[in-house]
Amino acid sequence: MNRYRRWGMAALVLFPLAAPAAQPLGCLIEPFRVSEVGSPVIGVVETILVERGDLVTAGQALATLRSDVERQSVAVALSKAQAVGELQAAEANAMLARQKLVRAQDLANQNFISSQALEQARAESAVAENRLAQVREQRGVYMREHQMAQAQLGLRTIRSPITGVVVDRYLSIGERVEEKPVYRVAMVNPLRVEVVLPSSFYGTVRRGMPVTITPDFPGATARTAKVTLVDKVIDGASNTFRIRLELPNPDLSLPAGLRCKADLGLTPAAAAQKSAGVKLAPVQSPGLRLTGSPAQVPQPAVHR
Repeated sequence: MNRYRRWGMAALVLFPLAAPAAQPLGCLIEPFRVSEVGSPVIGVVETILVERGDLVTAGQALATLRSDVERQSVAVALSKAQAVGELQAAEANAMLARQKLVRAQDLANQNFISSQALEQARAESAVAENRLAQVREQRGVYMREHQMAQAQLGLRTIRSPITGVVVDRYLSIGERVEEKPVYRVAMVNPLRVEVVLPSSFYGTVRRGMPVTITPDFPGATARTAKVTLVDKVIDGASNTFRIRLELPNPDLSLPAGLRCKADLGLTPAAAAQKSAGVKLAPVQSPGLRLTGSPAQVPQPAVHR
């Protein structure tokens, strides 16, 4: 009987029980980015273009402020920029001065006019050319003033900085906008997943590593996320660190704010061994099953 017991203990040492399976870790699915959208200028809300729950794209107008003065400034600047009367007059005067200079040079070559008259024609031509250049420069200034007026008018339109969904609207028509935001917009494609891991996993998680995410949501199936950030500091109080994942959500079927389970495919012990560079031994199934030929397995003596 002692020989049987020794043989059984040897089998247990040679073939340990199976290691426990990796337990999924709790996680939270959040919007990839959240923007509190306000106005760069002070004003009064004139129109509301989107409501809570609407999908918006980057650059889309969300609301406008009263802009009567700014619109009139744009109209005045545009009139100045489009005015061509002064420019045409300067061009005609310069052309006439050039023609006079050509005739004066011909007459001077034939000694019909004095050199003083020729110099006067040259001076008049130079003055006309400078006047034309001045008018053109002023026209460029008017065009830049028009662009500035348009930019000031554009500040009266509140636009979404990201593509996402409107989470909340804080102000209504007629309310004054100062420092308080008008909208809250969240990017829901992709989503962001935050996972807290024990320190034994540190060194095994790398950027770009795939992680299986199972949302705690009826009918939701497991999805694959990608590690985008691994904290470089471990929290000493809890002996944990955080990682951030990017979860694609192209059809917007998965809402943000859900709890989930993250499966890295490693147990804490296996993660610690992998982090330390220890090669994992193959895991045998539970029980006392022995493999190999009968000659390799010790046989108990039989007493007749």
